[in-house]
Amino acid sequence: MKRLTWRELNHTLGTKTEAEVLDMLNEERANLRRVVVLERLHQRYNSLRITRERIGLLMEATSKWKR
Repeated sequence: MKRLTWRELNHTLGTKTEAEVLDMLNEERANLRRVVVLERLHQRYNSLRITRERIGLLMEATSKWKR
């Protein structure tokens, strides 16, 4: 993975999928280990994961309610 500047990182994170952000996080953990970048990647990964989980939870709740 190309070493991204802080500005490039924040610009590209909005277009990445949950899996892509996790790959970036794991890559950063294994190589450069920049604390601020790790924290930002972890924040974005959690945001995407929580959104996915919430959608699943709400879909489950509404599908049971319609029965």
